[in-house]
Amino acid sequence: MKVIFLDNDGVICLGNNWGSRFKKQKKWGGRKLSMSNREIPLEYRFDNFDEKAIKVLNSIIEQTDAEIVVSSDWRYHATLEELGDYYISQGISKRPIATTDTTENINPEAWKLLRFRADLELERAIEINYWLSNHPEVTNWVAVDDLNMSVDFLSQHFSPGEAGSDEKPGLTNFVHTPLSREGIKQNGVEKKILEFLNA
Repeated sequence: MKVIFLDNDGVICLGNNWGSRFKKQKKWGGRKLSMSNREIPLEYRFDNFDEKAIKVLNSIIEQTDAEIVVSSDWRYHATLEELGDYYISQGISKRPIATTDTTENINPEAWKLLRFRADLELERAIEINYWLSNHPEVTNWVAVDDLNMSVDFLSQHFSPGEAGSDEKPGLTNFVHTPLSREGIKQNGVEKKILEFLNA
């Protein structure tokens, strides 16, 4: 099985889309509400995905038949079924098959330290590595995120013990999307993703 660990903000929900949920909510109820309010109907809860970013993601899925595992913080604000409904409504060709677990559940002691320091990159890398360790059926994978979770970056800032294992912290199969208005559309990103999934 091939897997894409997918962040939303900065990857398929881009800078020019941020805040679009407030416009939708105004039409619905006339007030701004947070994503975490489960009383908000799904179609008004989240910002829109970028249409061109969706085309790139769908192209990758079509070429690789990869499954989506949501690593984005959006997993805190919706169930897997709701995320799937939203992905389909936004034009993504596949529903996600899972979300990553939280560092708080995986390693509560490490989470307290990381949360205090706001080490979101390391937290997310731990969560992805944990998911992989529990799914040996994965043959190829890649994580795509606007947070830098690469081994090169994280090993400059953290020792192996801080990541909860003896290995260098970070992800080996990682594609960074640092431009918030470009995300997965960024020049060269699709090619890098395909290289990991087709290796």
